[in-house]
Amino acid sequence: QVQLVESGGGLVQAGGSLRLSCAASGSIFRINAMGWYRQAPGKQRELVATITPDGSTNYADSVKGRFTISKNNVRTRWYLQMDSLKPEDTAVYYCNAQHDALTYWGQGTQVTVSS
Repeated sequence: QVQLVESGGGLVQAGGSLRLSCAASGSIFRINAMGWYRQAPGKQRELVATITPDGSTNYADSVKGRFTISKNNVRTRWYLQMDSLKPEDTAVYYCNAQHDALTYWGQGTQVTVSS
């Protein structure tokens, strides 16, 4: 089992920045992928960015060049630095961890970008 807790959401003006943090506990040594997803009202949850333990990253086209995913060295924390935020980035952001065939989610943190 893996437990995930997000922090760092909030309200920001367009063009601003926020940094999200995900704290993991439990069977962290089994995690083989970490990431961030988001879900806007009336839309499906979508991938934002992922990172593997060796540091390989993947981003949604809509956030490339604006968002950066990073992690610490022991799989207990990963981050999403969000710059040049746009109103369309408004959503609940969820951190995600995977090991074996299991997927874990945090409770979500609201990010609201005003125009």
